[in-house]
Amino acid sequence: MKHLFLSLLLYCVVSSALAQADNLSIAAKAYLLSDFQTGQTLASQNAHEQIEPASLTKLMTAYVVFSALKQHRLELNQAVPVSQTAWKMIGSRMFIEPNKQVTVDELIRGMIVQSGNDACIALAEAVAGSEANFAGIMNKEAARLSMKNTHFTNSTGLPDPNHYTTAYDLSLLATAIIRDFPEFYPLYSQKEYTYNNITQPNRNRLLWIDPHVDGMKTGWTKNAGFCLITSAMRDKRRLISVVIGAKSANARSAESQRLLNYGFQSYDTLQLYKKNDSLTTIHLWKGAQNELKAGFDRDVYFTLPKGQSDRLKATMEYKQPLIAPVQRGQEVGTVKFTLDDKLIETYPLVALEEVGVANIFGRTWDSVKLLLN
Repeated sequence: MKHLFLSLLLYCVVSSALAQADNLSIAAKAYLLSDFQTGQTLASQNAHEQIEPASLTKLMTAYVVFSALKQHRLELNQAVPVSQTAWKMIGSRMFIEPNKQVTVDELIRGMIVQSGNDACIALAEAVAGSEANFAGIMNKEAARLSMKNTHFTNSTGLPDPNHYTTAYDLSLLATAIIRDFPEFYPLYSQKEYTYNNITQPNRNRLLWIDPHVDGMKTGWTKNAGFCLITSAMRDKRRLISVVIGAKSANARSAESQRLLNYGFQSYDTLQLYKKNDSLTTIHLWKGAQNELKAGFDRDVYFTLPKGQSDRLKATMEYKQPLIAPVQRGQEVGTVKFTLDDKLIETYPLVALEEVGVANIFGRTWDSVKLLLN
């Protein structure tokens, strides 16, 4: 118990203590910086205000397509017909044609690297039959990912009054792509792609500037301004930045770089405990054994602001009396984290083993002791 308390006291932090960065100023309508491993927000402004996502929408289009591939409803080498709607799509394009075969793999690269609206339409029709049906799937996925202030009407990000999201929701989406589809995420670091003898560069300029950046997506409309979601990894630590409404393509890159540098320089992310590590033992009544091993049912990571660890405390609370039988994974207590005596996070403490009941004599003896207590 003492070891757990001291370790957490030195290294823990939680997101509610990190959301404001007093000395950070980012030239954008909204922004958010988060730690991929912990999900904690390190800096933000207007993160929950409704914004027009522009081509950042294509992250959700990709998420739905990746899901279809994982479920074998699509195949990478599958040829996709190009409809007149896809061919004539306005905005950025990869230049597919109705009389020229194109595969799912080519369309994905055209969507991610070239930001092709025509590719999005072709993929949406391949998955759901129509873009309208596809948008319905996008919204279901958004709800499942807890993107509570998001609604999609199309796969491309073209302006629509009912097509909106927030910087916070976009950070959830970017995190989900990296977490759920690591096999496809490297596509976001591809610097250029050639289709139909036309080579187009990835619009994410940080791929050329910062060797730690390996994604993710740019966007622009008149109302949205210049937008960029960026992911970078340094020393096995990944941060995700969302910048909405910068004044130029150069500005969105520069402000995203500033956000990332701030996060890497000001915070550390540490793994305190691994899933199923035994943290403590709890007295067990009427069991085949009188002590129960307990710990976390997940890896426990925390993002630590440099120089603030002495303000954090953690304490355990057990469910007592704890009476057998106990199932593995059953919640048997909590670990509470406080900052300046304010509760800011609670994690469940779970049984790491299954323990059955004692024999009649053991149960009777424990019943007597419980009565006396």
